Amino acid sequence: MSSDTPANGPARPMMYDPTEHRIRSFVTRAGRLSVAQARALETLGPQFLLPFAKDALDFEQVFGRQAPVILEIGFGMGATTAHIAKAMPDKDFIGVEVHTPGVGSLLKLIGEESLTNLRLLQHDAVEVLTHMIPANSLAGIHVFFPDPWHKARHNKRRLIQSPFVQQLTERLAPGGYLHCATDWEDYAVQMLEVLSAEPQLQNSAEGYAPQPAYRPLTKFENRGIKLGHGVWDLVFIKK
Repeated sequence: MSSDTPANGPARPMMYDPTEHRIRSFVTRAGRLSVAQARALETLGPQFLLPFAKDALDFEQVFGRQAPVILEIGFGMGATTAHIAKAMPDKDFIGVEVHTPGVGSLLKLIGEESLTNLRLLQHDAVEVLTHMIPANSLAGIHVFFPDPWHKARHNKRRLIQSPFVQQLTERLAPGGYLHCATDWEDYAVQMLEVLSAEPQLQNSAEGYAPQPAYRPLTKFENRGIKLGHGVWDLVFIKK
């Protein structure tokens, strides 16, 4: 080990610009990496993990083809993302997540499923949108089960707020969709209010949408449904 490497391993990269003073919807935390996740980061990261940069992505260059691009924000451990990418080989996907075990887990799935239509970014989604995603460029955006910040005093940290929804909408191409899902009813109510208030968006349903066939049930979600917990999907289209 070199003298400039901390005793507990290399320093984690900064997942956001600390000079940008704003309320964040996530807390960075050190998660324990499995051996398989660490191996995936080392072997597959160079090919599938895009570096954050304050430059707009050229999707055709990134994926080596022209195809509709769907952005997922906060993919967790990545099982849903991998499932959807495998089911839609004609579309390309960019997943954004700050937590290293989740990134390693999805890289592992990319290797196991031989997914060529998926790239990852380990960085703050707001900064990714601001600097890397061109306006009117996305066919869809997925935000599945974002942190509900369920205590009232923490609601201001929720991701789905009017300024962020406006930013998301600006990145969608006309006819593109924004699909949010949550298992917290009061967050679902807030999402519906915020999305309905965005003038460039139109609800695809009367209120909440039926679960689209492409979004699989997670183990956690399936367990909650059996216990009588609700899940709310919202799908809005850019006019």
